Amino acid sequence: QVQLTESGGGSVQTGGSLRLSCVANKSTPDIDCGAWFRQVPGKEREVLAAIEPDGNTKYSNSVKGRFTISEDDAKNTLFLQMNNLKPEDEGMYYCTTGNYLRRLSTCQYKNWGQGTQVTVSS
Repeated sequence: QVQLTESGGGSVQTGGSLRLSCVANKSTPDIDCGAWFRQVPGKEREVLAAIEPDGNTKYSNSVKGRFTISEDDAKNTLFLQMNNLKPEDEGMYYCTTGNYLRRLSTCQYKNWGQGTQVTVSS
């Protein structure tokens, strides 16, 4: 079973930056896509950034231009660079990985981390 461990969360002021990491305990051939989600109390978990097998990335409008998702396959690690953080970015951040369903052009998420908290003060 693949286990994901996030790190890098913390408290920053508005305009600050954080870099989240998500390390998988092992690699498997069927896991070829990933994403970062955010959840705040009382709301559903929302996808912020996703990466596909060919390296193509997608972002929600709320983070486009400020967040960057990337990966290091050799280290089984997914990253989320977050710049110009705003109070509305605050929440619990989760990474997820899965296998890409090409006929549906979507990632079927299978593995989830435990989350890392991001706090942004104004």
